[in-house]
Amino acid sequence: MKALGYWLMLVGSLRLLSVWFGFFDIWALRLAVFSNTTMTEVHGRTFGVWTLLTCTLCFLCAYNLENRPIYMATFLSFIYALGHFLTEYLFYDTMAIKNLATVAFFAGTSILWMLLQWNSHRQSQSKRS
Repeated sequence: MKALGYWLMLVGSLRLLSVWFGFFDIWALRLAVFSNTTMTEVHGRTFGVWTLLTCTLCFLCAYNLENRPIYMATFLSFIYALGHFLTEYLFYDTMAIKNLATVAFFAGTSILWMLLQWNSHRQSQSKRS
């Protein structure tokens, strides 16, 4: 497995932890992500389901880096997540900058790495031919 695959499994595992918080420990989710607002249990569960979907994409992509549709869906999940959290910070003031920085580190690193690796499997396939 390539290094990007291992990175995606790490990110997926961290996202799985956020799923746990969304369903079972809303107070921890509030402290770790949405520290500037109140959250209800339904907000936590909705966040948990959304994060479970993105976690699933990370694991699917980690094991199928050559699959363009899965790769693109995973890549877009990072774009959407970063956009969502930037909006929450900049417009709605529901996040502290330290929480945004953590999200931005993982999403930004993933976006950049996936952009850099986009054509790598195509190049390795053409070398085999």
